[in-house]
Amino acid sequence: MKRPNILLITTDQQRYDTICAMGYDFMETPNLDLLAAEGCCYPNAFSSNPVCMAARHQIITGLTARYHGFDDNYFESDPKMIPYDLPTLPQLLSDAGYDTIAIGKMHFQPCRRHNGFTKMELMEEIPRYLEDDEYTKYLKENGYGHLQSPHGVRHLLYMLPQRSLIPEEHHGSTWVAKRSIYHLQENAGKRPFFLWSSFIAPHPPFDVPEKWADLYKGKELPPLKESKTPISEIAEWKKYVADYPRESYLRRARELYYASVSFVDYNIGKIIQQLKDMGEYDNTLILFTSDHGEMLGDHGTFQKMLPYDGSVRIPWIMRYPDKLKAGSNDDRFVDINDILPTVLDVAGVSYPNPERLPGESIFAEDGRKDRTVEYVEHSHGKLRWISLITKNYKYNYYYGGGQEELFDLETDPDETTNLLYHDSDAETLVVKEKLKAQLTAFEAQYGLKGYVENGQFVEQEEFKRFKYHENNPPLFSKRQEGDYMSLEEEVKRAVAHESVVKLEELDIPYYTERGVLKREELLRDSGREKF
Repeated sequence: MKRPNILLITTDQQRYDTICAMGYDFMETPNLDLLAAEGCCYPNAFSSNPVCMAARHQIITGLTARYHGFDDNYFESDPKMIPYDLPTLPQLLSDAGYDTIAIGKMHFQPCRRHNGFTKMELMEEIPRYLEDDEYTKYLKENGYGHLQSPHGVRHLLYMLPQRSLIPEEHHGSTWVAKRSIYHLQENAGKRPFFLWSSFIAPHPPFDVPEKWADLYKGKELPPLKESKTPISEIAEWKKYVADYPRESYLRRARELYYASVSFVDYNIGKIIQQLKDMGEYDNTLILFTSDHGEMLGDHGTFQKMLPYDGSVRIPWIMRYPDKLKAGSNDDRFVDINDILPTVLDVAGVSYPNPERLPGESIFAEDGRKDRTVEYVEHSHGKLRWISLITKNYKYNYYYGGGQEELFDLETDPDETTNLLYHDSDAETLVVKEKLKAQLTAFEAQYGLKGYVENGQFVEQEEFKRFKYHENNPPLFSKRQEGDYMSLEEEVKRAVAHESVVKLEELDIPYYTERGVLKREELLRDSGREKF
């Protein structure tokens, strides 16, 4: 019997409400819609740790940070890596005879550690060393090595409206599709494959190519969710990520975010077409999801790392004719911890210690996992929070200060009112204590060690708010610095056709005081017509 292939397609920072076929009619996602029509949608899908590095290590190990060590985003200077004796999804599949291929953003640490992949071509947001990144080398070979910001300008414009500095044919989303197709063609007729095609988009900056920029311009977008009670202190910090001077900036940024999703959808269609051309479409488990969501202005906040739906809920579609009915919906709770056991189940590969896994194969019959409840964790120390989600309620606990939130998801699905903000009635307190007890048990079993003692959360110190503003792009060589386009020029080009952006309104002093940008260079000759 022919062994099944596995195609895992992930985006970065894609919200749950961004696929037309899943009930969001304003979206233009024809290829994912077709996948949904031929497969199964999972409307209750979650990121069990909503931040890039933690989520991706969760995907390849099937375990929580308690075991793999990544509870937040870490960097090259941090002496952290997955323990060598910890089984990974690509290693288990490689050992079982699969050709295992990773294309795009992995966000592993160390970045070149293969974690069991037989082939790996990277496209990271900010690679520590450009020579370690296949996409930056590709750009250099194709005449775009002079750009410091190939994935959008982060300085000054991180979440602001902008256009890609790179044409569509060389854009990162195009590259992921091209390289995925190349490896599918190279593999044809050989071993069964596990291909992870990983897009950076729609992670900010929202730098779509010219042709896609106006796809949602003037279109009616979903209303933003607004809080009626104060949000958490950590969430308050997330209000400062965008620093939109006017409402029109946010509206335009949302348009470009959705356009970025549609552009990825277009490229996903190319990969799927290649599977069809090879005759492998029906013999391949296709799993599409994202590592986490994006708040995108809900509750006045942005980015991820929060326990609210915009951050923790993700899109999830699977197609596998052997086990899934076309056009079906499964409202059970699923999360990224389920990816490893689901893929291994389809491939017929066993995991050494299945009882240690928090997740389970979605195809398991009479499974042990309770799919009516979800445990989510994030970070450590004073920044750590944990969340318990059921069909009816969401309870959040923040270690920095011991703040609590309780939302009634039946009557308040937009999470606008924290039932614990005012004096709560007896019934509400009973619900809270029940959920808190459940969450404490999850945290003791799967959370970081030392955060539960004698059945109680160990409160951590308060945290200080700070602004997230910049990431310095690396250069191939200091000797070549003069060959690079200046950051000032990149900023001007990126916003040249975004009339809503007025550079003089932005937080220029922050960058000029640090020597990142020169105000006079930024504002000189910045007329739109020259571009």
